[in-house]
Amino acid sequence: MNLLVVGVSHHTAPVDLLERLAVSHDQTPRLLRRLVSAPHVSEAVLVSTCNRVEVYAAVTGFHGGLAEIGAVLAEHAGTTVEPLTGSLYVRFDGDAVRHALRVAAGLDSMVVGEAQILGQVRRAYQTAAEHDTAGRLLHELMRQALRVGKRVHTETGIDAAGRSVVSAALDLVPGGISGRSALVVGAGSMGSLALATMARAGAAPLLVTNRSAERAQRLAQNYGATAVELADLARHLSDVDIVVCATASVRPVLTQESVLAALAGRKAAASDDPLRTPRGLSIVDLAVPRDVEPAVGTLPGVTLIDLATVAEAEDGASSTADRDASEAIVAAEVEAFQTWRRGADVAPAVAALRARAEDVVAAELRRLWQRAPELTEAQRAEFAHTMHRVVQRLLHRPTVRMRELAASPDGEAYLAVLRELFDLAEPGDLGRAMTVRPTDEGAS
Repeated sequence: MNLLVVGVSHHTAPVDLLERLAVSHDQTPRLLRRLVSAPHVSEAVLVSTCNRVEVYAAVTGFHGGLAEIGAVLAEHAGTTVEPLTGSLYVRFDGDAVRHALRVAAGLDSMVVGEAQILGQVRRAYQTAAEHDTAGRLLHELMRQALRVGKRVHTETGIDAAGRSVVSAALDLVPGGISGRSALVVGAGSMGSLALATMARAGAAPLLVTNRSAERAQRLAQNYGATAVELADLARHLSDVDIVVCATASVRPVLTQESVLAALAGRKAAASDDPLRTPRGLSIVDLAVPRDVEPAVGTLPGVTLIDLATVAEAEDGASSTADRDASEAIVAAEVEAFQTWRRGADVAPAVAALRARAEDVVAAELRRLWQRAPELTEAQRAEFAHTMHRVVQRLLHRPTVRMRELAASPDGEAYLAVLRELFDLAEPGDLGRAMTVRPTDEGAS
């Protein structure tokens, strides 16, 4: 069984492609079932965030698995595989392990070191486990990724500033956010983080709106904000300096027309009050798919900040020393995972070898009983015991040595020789039924 990662991220794909590939929480179970129903895909975990969509899979063949995963992603995006090929990246076996650990550690994030991705990986793993699409191999990979993510954040200063995509986006607001009025559209994790970040930075007054008014009210109470009705969004656009959009809507929440109306309202208010200075409007769009029509960014007096803007601003912004220390941790943990894999592969191979030997002994004993029916039960028991002891003593040293060799970098070659010499089944065939559920340690 091999590991395969197929995905797109802000590194390889424009925002419009990420929008088309984005997978909501409700859509995830269906796509997971589609993936594992494919002939070459045995296990699958799907990670979908604001800047990446990735499938982690255990596959029986590279080309078959790649084709099947690509087809599922293309179908979800409403296209064929060909338009995706220029943006898809593929990681296989050791490279797949390294990619998974770097993602969980925040090293592949738009804002390097951000901690949100760790929770997103955890949720993706839990969803796969709940729907029985994460088996033995992906279970261990995800647990290892979560451990590495925690270790990197504990042992390095890569997230010392506590930065996230939200804080990075708000840092780009012209004139800063302190003392500015702001409206947050959406009360999910991104909206909550945006409201908390602006409250700490001294933005005021703060408004929040959401499709669920009750949820907006709860969030507003936590940060001294005011919950407003989503139906009144257009009116409030005329009153604030900053708008942060972070909903799960599949259609734009702010259109060019609605923002134009808000700008007209701001202009009218300024003309009614000669002492009032006309203000610009900063709109931060953190949603995938986008909440704000791109044309809004062309309007005079409007600054539109989206994920593409953040990615461009964040390129190369992290500390070299912290990145090097984090990469060193990842490299060591990749080798630890590969050692585990080699050890996991040798166990069923050794078991198969011993089973083969037992079968040979049993066949020879049956042959002996037929040729010597005069043997008593005691004599038969002694013969059987002796033959089993001989076989076990002969196999003991080779199997111990095999386990030692399997843990070495060339372990796969030694295993291949063992399977070839004794005509043993592949480890994946022997261990396919051995699946493990996540524990509190791995999913916390």
